[in-house]
Parts: sequence; structure tokens; C-alpha cells
Amino acid sequence: MNFRTIFFRTLFCLSFVFSAYGQVKAPEDYGPVPSENQMKWQEMEYYAFVHLSVNTYTDMAWGKGDEDPKIFNPTELDCRQWARICKEAGMKGIIITAKHHSGFCLWPSKYTDYSVKNSPWKNGKGDIMREMANACKEYGLKLGVYLSPWDRNHPDYGKPEYITYFRNQLTELLTNYGDVFEVWFDGANGGDGYYGGANEIRKIDRKTYYDWKNTYALVRKLQSNIVIWNDNGDRADLRWVGTEAGYVGKTNWSLLNATGDVQADMLRYGVEDGDAWVPGEVNTSIRPEWFYHLREDSKVKTLPELMETYYNSIGRNGTFLLNFPIMPNGLIHKNDEKAALELAQAIKESFAVNLAKKVKAEASNSRENNAIFGADKALDGDKETYWATDDNINTASLIINFDKPTTFNRFLVQEYIRLGQRVKSFTVEAYVKGEWKELAKETTIGYKRILCFPTVEATKLRFTITDSKSCPLISNIEIYNAPQILTAPAIIREQSGDISIIPADSESQVFYTLNGSNPTANSNKYIGKIKTEAGKVAVKAIAYNPATKKSSAVIEEKFDIARTNWKILEINDVEAYKSIDGNSTSIWFQDKNKKMPVDLVIDLGKTENLIGFRYLPDQNLKSKGIISNYKFYISQDNNNWELVDEGEFSNINNNPLWQNKTFKLAQARYIKLQALKNTKGDDVVGYSEIDVVTK
Repeated sequence: MNFRTIFFRTLFCLSFVFSAYGQVKAPEDYGPVPSENQMKWQEMEYYAFVHLSVNTYTDMAWGKGDEDPKIFNPTELDCRQWARICKEAGMKGIIITAKHHSGFCLWPSKYTDYSVKNSPWKNGKGDIMREMANACKEYGLKLGVYLSPWDRNHPDYGKPEYITYFRNQLTELLTNYGDVFEVWFDGANGGDGYYGGANEIRKIDRKTYYDWKNTYALVRKLQSNIVIWNDNGDRADLRWVGTEAGYVGKTNWSLLNATGDVQADMLRYGVEDGDAWVPGEVNTSIRPEWFYHLREDSKVKTLPELMETYYNSIGRNGTFLLNFPIMPNGLIHKNDEKAALELAQAIKESFAVNLAKKVKAEASNSRENNAIFGADKALDGDKETYWATDDNINTASLIINFDKPTTFNRFLVQEYIRLGQRVKSFTVEAYVKGEWKELAKETTIGYKRILCFPTVEATKLRFTITDSKSCPLISNIEIYNAPQILTAPAIIREQSGDISIIPADSESQVFYTLNGSNPTANSNKYIGKIKTEAGKVAVKAIAYNPATKKSSAVIEEKFDIARTNWKILEINDVEAYKSIDGNSTSIWFQDKNKKMPVDLVIDLGKTENLIGFRYLPDQNLKSKGIISNYKFYISQDNNNWELVDEGEFSNINNNPLWQNKTFKLAQARYIKLQALKNTKGDDVVGYSEIDVVTK
């Protein structure tokens, strides 16, 4: 028995509680349980990522490793600004990308010249890690470190010698900057890179190359209070949830198996009978991509989007890791700050008044002694007490009685996970006008589960555990009436050039502008498709509720030339036009009998001045045919082709958003996107949308 188990059983009088009813035995551990480090991490709930590197200055998603350190010069860098924003946003820590895939280091590592010491920033005398550590300490935040195992700059990557280099850098980061709560090892591994001038492709076995067992041992030796995040084929303390879109599965077990392969569904939902405690961390960016891009200043996630991520991460037994892309000047953009602070205020307002506080509750079963394990222990605000049933009871109900008819739309419940995650399914019902009305029917709970449902007025609430691995232990229940937050409408431009604006609900009205101004309830009211000229157009829109006189955040979409006269050549398949129809949910998959490379040739209808192109892959949860490597050609006559761009769509598998590529100004009537490779390594090629960027 470990110290943690002894300590918490002592809270219950060394496993036995004596009362007027006799001897009452406290519940035993059931299955894997969290370590103290995992428990402290889970209780943080919400913390930040910050991304800054050489590719901040090249407009790339991933650096290639050959970028000149002299381009790195964040002249206004202020880690105190980062920490202040995170603190005001309600976050508990910051994880900094000390080294991304480019290999460029934000600290003056003595093991490489590819770092801030050879940049113009502070004349090579600066140390961003030191400034980050000091800022976190000043603002009472915990410090985390991201160190990419993949290094596209280092000449020894792929060789045994690199592991020594990697561990030396890890030692620097975990020795010189104080306490570190989490170390983050990215899952991207191997491929093309600069590699000290070799400029070649290097592949590694992600399961064996890094010798994670000994690397983990080094981490724990250097930082005893740390947790390890890893997606590199070896089980760590925390798991990736299989997507960077900002959610974990509705069913979410904090368990995996300690050995064996992990499939996508295991990452998303956990493993019900897993033999290791490996909870999920939901990582996403406040913008579409992880590093800063000027074009995304108008693409910062809206309050409803961020609130949805909050409910789909913390509200689903996970934690919420939100990224801030740092601008080239070294600061967080004002739009990002505004969005984060709006989220903090919305969370505060949504959970301001706990309607379950100081109300009475009764349970269908409690563990012999109501004074110790009764229903009231789920409402007392003490996270170390809990309602528990008898050992042989796996189903039970708890009814909360309100003093008067009460309006609510949020339900929060927590298990006492120090003794294991147990609940497999539950329901929530409201007593409305003399009848029970089901509000929700869900599966797992874990550390915290938050349910959202339409507002209801009731005199009672019934929480029923319909199945549990062992006697359920419920440490906390809260009930709230959260204010409405309107979701902005969606804007699309069809192939015809017409603009369609789609509201998120049936009650809201939509208003829009085409002149760059922010819409209000006095702007153009959307009543049907908007006819536009063939050229570029920018649309801003809001949803507006006339009853509450509240508006959503402004959504803005900028569209390039209309695709009205575009024709897809050499392909006799009407389905191919799904790739240019403006609808991101329609997908076209090219002839599966063709082997890559596969070409998609489009006639633009007339000569255009091109400076780039855009590609959107399959947006479905179980996507396929996502192009990872490409070549892009242009032509004036469909005979003589010029290669104007080639490369990779970095991180597209994990973050399948619009891929924006630019090249030198060129005139063309015909374009050709050649798919060289996809993310699954097969010959499926899929397109949600293809577009061009004109001057």
C-alpha cells in the first residue's frame, strides 16, 4: 500500500468508521487510480500553450530546420504579458515550446548553435525560458516545457548519438528553470529535414528510437512532481485525445492499457477495463494553427467556440490546454487576449450561483451511515467527502429537492477518483409539473462531467447511476442556470459566387455587411442568397435574438474570385465538382484505382494573377485521403506546365484545416494540384475544397 492510499484512508479513520450503526468500512480502491502528480494536474483543469519559433517569421506551420537564426527577433517580447493574460483568463500554468520540430531553441543551449544565442534578439544574450520561468513565478503560474523529439536541424537525428543530445537538452530544461509541472513530447517524428545540410528524409521507429523508458526515468529523477505527455508509442502519464479540434469523447475513461498498441478510439474514449491511469488532455489553439499567421487575425475562435471546447474538455473528464500563437514582435495579439478574457468572464457568469448549495438531498442507498457517506456529502463543497453506496450496490439515485420552482440548464458532477473511476452510465431528470422529464442520458463521469441542456424549471432533480463498475462514489454535484451565448452564423460562397449565411439556431435573425464594417441589428438583414460580383468579397455577419436584444460575436469570411466558370478537366465524374462547390461538408475522392502521384487539373475560365492556392481536406471524424505532400503547377495552355510550389501540408492529419500556400506572382489559366502522398500511406486522395489566392 502506498503513502497516498494510507493518507486518504486515514481520513476515514484508518479504513473503519465507528458509529451508532456499528462498524462501517470505507470503500476500497477499484482498478487503477491516479498518482498524486496526476491528481494535481487534473485539478489544474485549464492552462496555456505558447508557440514561438523561427517559423513564426516564415509563415510556416512547421520549420524545416534550415531557417537562419538571424530572422528570429521578437523585439517587444514580454513573457510577463503572456503570464498576465493567462492569469486573468483563469489559467493555472503555461507550457512553452522550448524547441519545435525546426530544432531552434528558445534558450541558449550549450549543445547547439541553433538557438537564441545566435539571433539578433538581445544581441544573442537572451533566454526566453528564463523569462518565462520568472514570469510564471511572478504571476503564480506553473511552468511546463515542450521539447520536440523530432529535430529537422540536427545532423545526428535518426542516429543513436541524437538521443544523448536530446537528453542533454532535456536535462538543461528540467534543471535550470525551477519546478516544471508537465513535459510535452510531440508525436511528429521523422521525415525530410535539413539535418545539418544533408537535406534528406530520415525515418525512425517511434516506439523504440527514443528509449522512452530511460528517458522517462531521467525526467522523473530531475523533476519529482512532473507529469509526462507523450504520443510517441510509449505510455506516459497523460494521453493525447486523438484530435487538435478541441474535444474528447463523451465517453471518457481515464484508463489505457500499460502495454500494446493504442488505436484512435482508445485515445478518444479511453479503455473501460484499462490497467493504467492515463487521463486525456485536450489541446487546441485559439486560432486555426499553432504558430502565428497574419491571415488568422480574423480567425480567432469565438466565445461560443471556446465555451464549447470548455464543455468538451473539462466538462468531459479532461483538461483544457489552449494555445496562444505569439506574434513576430513577441506579444500575444489583442484579438487572442480579448477572446481568452471573454471566455473567463463567460465561465464566471455561467457558474456564478450554485443552485444545489444548501438544498436537501436524499439517496436511494447510502453506505450504512448517512453521517459519513450520505447524499449530503455530494453537496457539501468538500472534495474529500463523498456519497457512497454499499459495496454490492452498483445502481442508485440521488434526488435534490428545491425550496421552490427553480430554473437551470447545467449539471455538474464529480466522482471521487482517488479511489478509481467507476460510473459507466447515468441519467439526469427534472420534476416538472408533477412528472419526471429526462434531461440527459450519459456514460462516464470521472473527475468532472458538465452537461448542457435546454433551460427547464423544476422542483426536483434526480440523478440516477444506472451502471457502475463498483459502488459509486460521488464527491460533488452542482447545478447552474447559465446565460445564453449566441453562436455566430456560418458563411459560405457557392461555386456560383452566391453567398449563403446559415444561422446556428432557428430563433436568431442574421444581419450582415459587405463593406468591412461590423454588422448590427440595423445592418442588412439576411433573407436569402446574396448575389455578388465575380471578384473578391468580404462578408461579416452576426446572429441577433430580438427577444433578448443580444448579438453573437462577429464572424468574418474573406473569399477570393468566384469559381463560377471553373471546369475540372480530364475527369469524367460530376462528383468532382464537390471540390469547388463551397461546401466544406461535401467530399470527393479521386479514382481509387490510380496510384499516386494523382493530378487534379482545373480550368479557371480565364487568366488570373495567382500568388497561391488553398486546400481543405476531408472534415469528417474518420477522415481519409488527406494529402500530406504535393506539387502545384500552373499553365496558360494546359500543355506547358510550370512548377511553382511543392512541399508538405504540415500537421494536416491532426489539424485538418485550410492549408494556405503562397508563391511568386504568376499568370495562369490552368492549375494542377498533384498529390504525392497522403497521411495514411495508401492511394486514396480526397478533396473537400480547392481554391486559389489572387493578387
